[in-house]
Amino acid sequence: MPLLQPKLNVKVAQRQVLTPGLMQMVSVLALNKVELKEMIDAEMVENPVLEEIDESVPMLDEVAGRQEREERLERLEHETAEAPAATPQDSFNEIDFGSYFQEYLDPGYRTQPEYEESERPSFENFLSQPTTLADHLAWQLGSLTLEPLHYAAAEFIVGNLDEGGYLTATDEELAEAFFPFLQGESISQEEVLQLIARGVEVVRQLDPAGVSARDLRECLLLQVAAQQREFEQLYGPKLEASDEYLPDSFENEANDRIEERRRAMEVAAMIVDGHLALLQKRDVKDLARAMQLPAEEVSSGIEFIRTLDPRPGRMYNRETARLIEPDVVFTKRGGEWVVSMNEEDLPSLRLSQRYRRMLLAENTEKDVKEYVKERFRSAMQLMRNIAQRKSTILRTCEVIVRRQQDFLDKGIEALHPMMIKEVAEEIGVHPSTVSRAVANKYAHTPQGVLELRFFFSEGSNGPEGADTPLLVLKRKVRKLIEDEDPKKPLTDDQIASLLQSQGIQLTRRTVAKYREDMNIPSTHQRRKRGK
Repeated sequence: MPLLQPKLNVKVAQRQVLTPGLMQMVSVLALNKVELKEMIDAEMVENPVLEEIDESVPMLDEVAGRQEREERLERLEHETAEAPAATPQDSFNEIDFGSYFQEYLDPGYRTQPEYEESERPSFENFLSQPTTLADHLAWQLGSLTLEPLHYAAAEFIVGNLDEGGYLTATDEELAEAFFPFLQGESISQEEVLQLIARGVEVVRQLDPAGVSARDLRECLLLQVAAQQREFEQLYGPKLEASDEYLPDSFENEANDRIEERRRAMEVAAMIVDGHLALLQKRDVKDLARAMQLPAEEVSSGIEFIRTLDPRPGRMYNRETARLIEPDVVFTKRGGEWVVSMNEEDLPSLRLSQRYRRMLLAENTEKDVKEYVKERFRSAMQLMRNIAQRKSTILRTCEVIVRRQQDFLDKGIEALHPMMIKEVAEEIGVHPSTVSRAVANKYAHTPQGVLELRFFFSEGSNGPEGADTPLLVLKRKVRKLIEDEDPKKPLTDDQIASLLQSQGIQLTRRTVAKYREDMNIPSTHQRRKRGK
């Protein structure tokens, strides 16, 4: 049997590899103005070669720049005369910074202050920070008297709640994640599960009611139970305390109101516990029939459920308003639409002249020179990517303006269908490039500040083969429903027929899909609301 021997084989294959520079270009293109500013600020902190141009300080190119260029020419002539002909040159030194990056170079007019700036309190110390759900629950836990392990378990549960206050992980998953925190404790897996269950029980007793629930049903039941306990504490089971301070003329009326409220809570708990699916249909008759209760009691229970919060943690975990700054501006000048970048507050970058002098200095250590060279390469790559981002966005928006002039002049009814693929073919790039160029970016137009993706939508066949954007179609469907008779709401077939009479070819299923996308109830549900 022949022995196996190692062999070397050469295989030629093509493979797509993203270089770091290309990866940075892709990521920079997807950033909007606010994100780009944050990214530039972070790069300026990490890369000392990058500097921001202060527009308020005049440049001294005529003085310092001319003198530096003369010194550089003299030094280069001297080095050329003394250097041997066969000496290999570093390709980095062949870059002509003066020709390509003159506007980014620091002429050296800044000097460091000779005094040390005194320490001042940060303005962040004076800013108010909103209380989160975790902070609110942790503050309540601190006021309870709990055993150390029970407190640690409850604190762990608080840290695993989502923004709505729900506990999505199972007890087994929580126990497995909590076990490493019990180092040094001789405790079994079963005891860890008991600790988790105890922690969930403690958190459910905190405010707001309903936190640490597993699902909507459990969350609403916890809230109903909490209000029932408060109600019993205030009025008692039979309202004995009210007899002492209510006049006789109001006693029966007050008792009736309190008992109605008590009954509404009981019915609400029954609805949530066993008939949540019927509740979502908002059909009181079906609910009353299924629960075998009078419709009036079911209606009172539904009204009480409406006072509950399906996401109790939302009041503390409020989402902050998203800051939107238009990346581009569409303006009309001389009868033509013009696209311009909104670069206000964006730092203007340049390369530091001081670090350039370090590269040319003969006494600079080799390691320092290599580090500065690498920083220069990174800085120039970033500036090229920012310039490429600007060029791609402008070219994309110029196509948008050219195709959507009717919309800019007349409004949304004149919006034309437009696909990302069509724009990509027109400017000669891949569709993914256009998709990144318009992602999370906004344009200031005469019709308002709009997201660039707003201009891209498919179309449906209309009169004489023309197309109508989906956005306009949905608006037409909504308008027909808003103008309908509440006692005789339009069916999906009737809406499709009305649109076909306008030359828009839509099927009943398409109308139903558009209606569901806009969260518009069905014909049967709208008829119930109308009554």
